[in-house]
Amino acid sequence: YESIVRKRVEKYFFDTPPTGQTVDKSTFIEGGIIVLLSKSWELYESDKRIEGFSPQTLKAYKLQSKLLIQHFNDVNIESLMTNQLKEYLAKSSEHLKPSSLAHRIRFIKSLFRWSYEEGHIPKNPAAKIKEPKQGKRIPKFLTDREIEHLREACFTPMEKALFELMFSTGCRIGEIVSLEKNSINWSNRSAIVLGKGDKEREVYFNIRCEIWLKRYLDLRQDKDPAIFVTLRNPHKMSIGQMRYIIKRISSRAGINKEIHPHQLRHSYATHLLNNGAPIDVIQSLLGHEKSETTRIYAQLSGNLRREFYRKYF
Repeated sequence: YESIVRKRVEKYFFDTPPTGQTVDKSTFIEGGIIVLLSKSWELYESDKRIEGFSPQTLKAYKLQSKLLIQHFNDVNIESLMTNQLKEYLAKSSEHLKPSSLAHRIRFIKSLFRWSYEEGHIPKNPAAKIKEPKQGKRIPKFLTDREIEHLREACFTPMEKALFELMFSTGCRIGEIVSLEKNSINWSNRSAIVLGKGDKEREVYFNIRCEIWLKRYLDLRQDKDPAIFVTLRNPHKMSIGQMRYIIKRISSRAGINKEIHPHQLRHSYATHLLNNGAPIDVIQSLLGHEKSETTRIYAQLSGNLRREFYRKYF
C-alpha cells in the first residue's frame, strides 16, 4: 500500500517526481499520506470529467462535496470512518427526501470507491453503505385541459415555441437547453438531442411546434447557434432561466398546483400511453435505459386500464 501511496503523491503533488527530496510534512505524516477532502474532490472531478460525466452531474456532486467538507471540515479523507459517514447521512435524512438522500449516498460511495481504487485510502469506508429503499412514486402529469390552459397562457413566440417543443418531444429540460439549430431536421420534423450519458437520440415534434419554432427563429436577429437564447445580449439560456419561463407561464394559466418542466415530459409519456403506444416505443422516445423506468407510467394511465378492463372482463 505504501508504495502505491508514494506513486500517487508523486503523480498528484509534483510536476516532476523529485529524486532524494524530502516530502513535505503536509503530504506525509509518519509514513502515511494526507489527501484532504478538497484535494480528493479536485482529483475525482478531473477523472470523472475525462470519463464523460455530464456537467449537470458534476455540478450536483460539487455541491455534495462542499456539504461534506462543511460537515467534517477539510480533513484527511483517510481519517473518515464508516460510522462517521453513517452519522452524517442519518442526520441528513432528517431534512432530505429519500430521493435526495439516495443522491447524497451515491456521491459518497462514488467518491470513496474512486479514492480507494486510486490508492488514496487503504480501505473503502462507504462500501457497505446502502441507499434507502424508495417506493415507486407515480409521476405527476397534466390533464389535457391543463395542457390547453398552459398553451393559452403562452404569450410570446418564444414561450409558445418552448412549451410546444417540450411537450411534443418529451425532452428533459437539459436536452432542450443544449439543442442547437443545426440539430433540427425540418423535412421530417425531428431533432437530435444529447441525452443522459452523452447518448444521442432522435426526437420528433408536431406541426404546431414546427410553426412556432420557425416563427420564433425567424424573429431572432442574433447568430447564436442555440435554439433558445436570452432576450438581452442573446446567448444560450440556462436551465434556471428556462424553468423560470415555464413557472411564469403556469402562473398565468391559473392552474391550482405547482408546475415544473419535467411534468411536461411525464405528460408526454402519459399522452402516448393513453393513445395506445407500446411501452418499448415510449422507452425509446424518452431515452430510458431501463424499461422499468418507463413502466411506471403504466400505473397512471387510468383511461387505458379502464379500456382494457371493459374489453377483456
